[in-house]
Amino acid sequence: MYRSILVPIDGSKSSMIGLKHAIALARDQHARIRLLNVVDEAAVATMMGDAAGVVVFPKLIESLRTQGLEALDRAQAAADKAGAKTETVQLASRGQAVSAVILREAKRAKVDLIVMGTHGRRGLNRLLLGSDAERVLRDAPVPVLLTRKDPRTRPGASRRAAPEGKREASPAAATSAADARAKSAA
Repeated sequence: MYRSILVPIDGSKSSMIGLKHAIALARDQHARIRLLNVVDEAAVATMMGDAAGVVVFPKLIESLRTQGLEALDRAQAAADKAGAKTETVQLASRGQAVSAVILREAKRAKVDLIVMGTHGRRGLNRLLLGSDAERVLRDAPVPVLLTRKDPRTRPGASRRAAPEGKREASPAAATSAADARAKSAA
């Protein structure tokens, strides 16, 4: 079903979780993994303000390239160790959103699936920073598998997983139950 899987890698834990899923799929489907790192030059320009449009910050961009290549090397080593076939590519955003670069590469490389980690931003962070994963999901010409860190550990999670057969109430429910028991005992 899948012959070629695109996996954007930025070195984050969430991108490595995406890679783990892609490796499992690639092994099952006998597919090749195309690891992609995007050097986000637009983010550098945004961080540096108006002057970034005129002044080039070669050391910072070179540092991003180096970190991206290191992330690709780590990802490729993990995939190779698991027996998955890989190829790597690093692209510059050249003023485009990272999601646009991912989508362009998916079309150019004719991949069958995109697997990517998501940081799971919510609220104001999501509004301000946007979501490359959401844009990829919305506009991709192929299926997209989004992965994230364990949802039980994300900030704001109201429930923790309980052992099988037992259900753990939320802290608010536990407090209400304790209050009810105290009132009935009085």
